[in-house]
Amino acid sequence: MKRLYPLFALLILTKLAAAQVAPDTTKKTPPVVKELPKNKQVFTAIEQEPQYPGGTAAFGNYISRNLKYPDVARLVGIDGRLIMSFIVERDGRISSATPVNCIGAGCEAEAVKVLQESKPWTPGVQNGRAVRVQYTVPINFSVEKGKVKMKELRASDYGFVFNIKDRLYTLDEAKDIIGGSFQSDRVKIAEPFYNTDNNPKFLMPDKKEVYVVKMKD
Repeated sequence: MKRLYPLFALLILTKLAAAQVAPDTTKKTPPVVKELPKNKQVFTAIEQEPQYPGGTAAFGNYISRNLKYPDVARLVGIDGRLIMSFIVERDGRISSATPVNCIGAGCEAEAVKVLQESKPWTPGVQNGRAVRVQYTVPINFSVEKGKVKMKELRASDYGFVFNIKDRLYTLDEAKDIIGGSFQSDRVKIAEPFYNTDNNPKFLMPDKKEVYVVKMKD
């Protein structure tokens, strides 16, 4: 099993626009993502920003404590920086948590789950009323790179199909090509595999989920 770094989710809170905007003395409308009815507008720069209880550091601690490294990501050594977008609603709830990029192996779903379960924030305020505000956050998934053993993948609760040079192989077929183990940095991405052609050699009914592991060329 690969060793996780002690703090595998390093989060730095950032905004789509400037960190803070002075009160509007020009009577110009602050930036919004879309022209929508007032109760649906999403702002990217406002007079008083939303705040997680305890501030940015507390939000980072919340993410670090609650984000779980997905099993498949750990098994095949997937890591990277995931950018998440979300909206702080007028009642402080987080909504529309959406990955901007993809690193695979369930990392996106785990980040969405943790963001959606966040405590309510103090909402943002513009012109004396609570407004919806859009944020982005980078979340780093970090695992020690090393050797991935085919026998460990076979023994896991998950099934694996390999994409090698744009061709699909079973685990046994991939073992004949790349050997009984490979370095985790050779993995480009791991994504759910749906076997849309219902190919019998890729059927794994005894497995919890099946993933396709795309290897770098």
